[in-house]
Amino acid sequence: MIRYRNLGLFVALATLWGGAFVAISVGLSYFPPILFAAFRYDIAGILMLGYAAVVVERWRPREPVEWGQVAVGAVLLIAAYHAFLFVGQQRTPAATAAVLVSLSPVLSTGFARLLVPADALSPVGVVGVLVGLAGVAVIVQPDPSNLLAADAVSKALVFCAAAAFALGSVLTRRLDATLPIETMEAWSMLGGAVVLHLVSLALDEPLEPATWSHPEAVGALAVLAFGASAVGFLIYFDLLDRLGAVEINMVSYVAPIVTAIVGWLYLDEAVDVVTLAGFGLIAVGFVLVKRRAIRRELSWEQ
Repeated sequence: MIRYRNLGLFVALATLWGGAFVAISVGLSYFPPILFAAFRYDIAGILMLGYAAVVVERWRPREPVEWGQVAVGAVLLIAAYHAFLFVGQQRTPAATAAVLVSLSPVLSTGFARLLVPADALSPVGVVGVLVGLAGVAVIVQPDPSNLLAADAVSKALVFCAAAAFALGSVLTRRLDATLPIETMEAWSMLGGAVVLHLVSLALDEPLEPATWSHPEAVGALAVLAFGASAVGFLIYFDLLDRLGAVEINMVSYVAPIVTAIVGWLYLDEAVDVVTLAGFGLIAVGFVLVKRRAIRRELSWEQ
């Protein structure tokens, strides 16, 4: 029963996070990108803080190192990641964005090794990172004669989102704080929302009052704030305790499949062969980088 429960939660999480990329594409038809991301985490942050206040004893940071961890999470995991993602996804299909973001676990390993020189990547691990980056190059298809082409820049921004998330994941783990993950996520969401609002104000993003009268716009925001963020992270916390980080990372490779299906059904977005090829390379890179941990998880070696 436990195995089926874990599988059901894993599929639910992949569905919520995969569908989120489609919800972003839908919502960007109505909201300016940075403000859209800020609204998402206004709601999700309040919900997560309420949850943290109920389930953990330490519902707010106290020590300077804990506030430092929250600050890193707010700036990199929430604000930078979503600013790059939402702006980039204005001209990037949902499935392509999901595939590019799936590079995050590979980049996390690369950043971890760079920040800890004594724990260098093995030659096979280096090859894995390079294969993953090759997958990004296949998807972006940069034209040396026109590197600033709108489509290439948009995909590059989504890649920057994956890099920001990967770096933030490494730095928050490196900080020696004992803050419960629920508390850290809640305050990071709220802090990230504040940063996103400030950026939106600086950019003077316009918001039409009529936006709130569109059910599709409100629905997209609800899917992101309640489904992908609030419910999604609760499932993530549960599975992280049950399965561990390696198996949870596999969500990054199931989510794009969900995105492709939902994007095709709802947005009529087709997934081209180039994106599939890039996805394959990124997945191979992940296996090469995480090969030892995957063997341990599958009990191939003791």
